[in-house]
Amino acid sequence: MNRDWKAWALAALIRAVKTFAQTAVSMIAVGAAFSEIDFVRVASCSGVAFLLSWLTSLAGIPEVPDGEKQEEKKPPADEETK
Repeated sequence: MNRDWKAWALAALIRAVKTFAQTAVSMIAVGAAFSEIDFVRVASCSGVAFLLSWLTSLAGIPEVPDGEKQEEKKPPADEETK
C-alpha cells in the first residue's frame, strides 16, 4: 500500500484541528460569562479529541487515495461525439 504521506499528513492535521475546534465549541456553554469558562478543561478535552482524531486517521482518510492509480473517468461514448 503506497500512500502520499504529505497529503495524508495534511488531511489528518486538518481533520484533527477541526475536531479540536468542534470539541472546544461544544465545551463552552451558551450564555456562560467569559470568566465562568474553564479554559484548562476546554483545552484538555479538545487536546484529547485532537489526538484521537489523528490516531483514527491512521486507519485511513477517505480524502486521500491509498496510492492506487485511479483511472480517469471518461465520458460515455455518446458524449464524445458531441
